[in-house]
Amino acid sequence: MTEGTHAIDRLRGKTTLREILEVATGFEASARDFYAALIPRVSKRIRYLVEELAAEEQRHYDLFNALARRADIADQVKEEIQRTASDSKFSDCLHLPDLGENPDDQTVLQYAMGREHAAMTHYGELAETAPEGPIRDLFRYLASEETQHKLELEKIYYDTVHSGGV
Repeated sequence: MTEGTHAIDRLRGKTTLREILEVATGFEASARDFYAALIPRVSKRIRYLVEELAAEEQRHYDLFNALARRADIADQVKEEIQRTASDSKFSDCLHLPDLGENPDDQTVLQYAMGREHAAMTHYGELAETAPEGPIRDLFRYLASEETQHKLELEKIYYDTVHSGGV
């Protein structure tokens, strides 16, 4: 391989913080829309949870939009950082499954846990690689939130599956 090829490979592994914020905003919007559309189709046992998930994704979407509009980070969002190992799994979550007209509780909970896990991992890795400042702080906050959501979903899943709710 030539030196030019090595340089191109290194560049392919990089992305700007602006691109990361755009993908993350799309991730949160797709989740919000998915959960909002799912609300009338899920059982009453977990409807409250799907409503909470839609509202939480909206809050995350709002955080990304507010951050993207801040003038004090205009230079920071142009910075390039290394793509994280979780980048492709996170991006894959933009493709939403078709859970049918009457999805069962277990399927909905499994999907939500997987999505929270992908977000938790991705935001955690981004918090490690983003430069100090408001973007890193946001990724730390979101990684913590997604971890908490995943733990809550796991408890609900366990209670639902092992109590004969599914």
